[in-house]
Amino acid sequence: MILSNISVPLLGIVDTAILGHLPSAEYLSGVAIGASVMSMLLWAFGFLRMGTTGLVARSTDLGIQWLVRALVLAMGLGITLFIVASPLIYYIVEWMNASQEAQPHALAYLQIRLLSAPLALANFAILGFFIGRQDSRAPLYILFAANLLNIALDFLFILGLGLGAKGAAAATVLADIFAFLLGLYLLSRVHVDIWSYIRKEIGQKKLLPWIDSSPWINLLKINTDLFIRTCLLLLTLTFFTAQGAAQGDNVLAANAILIQLLMMTSYALDGFAHATEALVGESMAKRSTALFRNTVRSAGLWALGSAVLITLVLVSGKPFILSLFTDIKPVILQAEQVYWWLCALPLLAVWSYQLDGIFIGAGKSRDMRNTMFIASLLVFFPAWWFTRDWGNTGIWFSLFLWIGARSLGLIVYFQYYTATNSWLRKLQ
Repeated sequence: MILSNISVPLLGIVDTAILGHLPSAEYLSGVAIGASVMSMLLWAFGFLRMGTTGLVARSTDLGIQWLVRALVLAMGLGITLFIVASPLIYYIVEWMNASQEAQPHALAYLQIRLLSAPLALANFAILGFFIGRQDSRAPLYILFAANLLNIALDFLFILGLGLGAKGAAAATVLADIFAFLLGLYLLSRVHVDIWSYIRKEIGQKKLLPWIDSSPWINLLKINTDLFIRTCLLLLTLTFFTAQGAAQGDNVLAANAILIQLLMMTSYALDGFAHATEALVGESMAKRSTALFRNTVRSAGLWALGSAVLITLVLVSGKPFILSLFTDIKPVILQAEQVYWWLCALPLLAVWSYQLDGIFIGAGKSRDMRNTMFIASLLVFFPAWWFTRDWGNTGIWFSLFLWIGARSLGLIVYFQYYTATNSWLRKLQ
């Protein structure tokens, strides 16, 4: 799962490194804004991955019905997103405080990226299904192969053909298509033929379970909480990017580099969280207290050890890491001013990532929503307001408090459920 996860931010790192070595910061700034907006639009539906994982993990059968429902929902939402967002991207980019130089690159990036929205969301559901079945190899194959293709196309389109932001977007669209096709192939390899399953259901006149609203209500209930939680998360990160953009292209470019490093950290640590989702879900299905406790303990220790290692790498590798991303001196100087906030984040954030995995596996999405609500609306935004005169340091300080509030809130919920011995009771 770690190998699968780090292949996702690796793509963003390669994008950033290639664009960061172009003559001007406006290319990196434009794609940073476009990618941030696209992340906001797509990861608002990240519940398709998280919700599917939890439901499949707690299912007593293969969970194919949850996969099919999630794919139907993903395709519908993806088409709707393309139709609704396409005419609004100009206003979204303006809200992000893009400079006049960076704005055309951001718009060009978004216009192309939106084309693959339905398949990108469908890929969430496919990955969630495999993780829920504790199949870590399939996500590795899908993400690694798709991102390898994306990186190769980045070099071809950006450096070879000089397409800039359009090239970065086109590479990602083609990678999304490839990932979807590869996902369908891998599903067939484990005897999950979606089309045959649907034909069988129709042939045996088993449409009634699909017309029955209760499974859909269950799916939407869990996904609604995760949707709200993810929207709050993305609102915070997008606002973070917008405030960096308001301070100029150099600050925005510096923050784009550091956010890529933060994403690499979070995706790596999420490997343990994803494994925890599947194993906690299994413990719920089996009503096994021993499996639950062993999963929480062992995954937590491994995640903490990994966070310490990542922190050491960030601290010791600072000069090399920043020069790898860009050779634009003003951007490097801006990054150095807030770099130590980044170094401190893994040890603080590891708890929120790991507890997210426990709560997703246990089906307690409402508590994740409540924690994110408090962290974003009652901690991050007030902290930014009182530190807005600190410049970029104030933004990073607010982000630090936000992640700390997420970890603390989930720890409080975890301790409550542990003290009342209610983890294996009837799920919400």
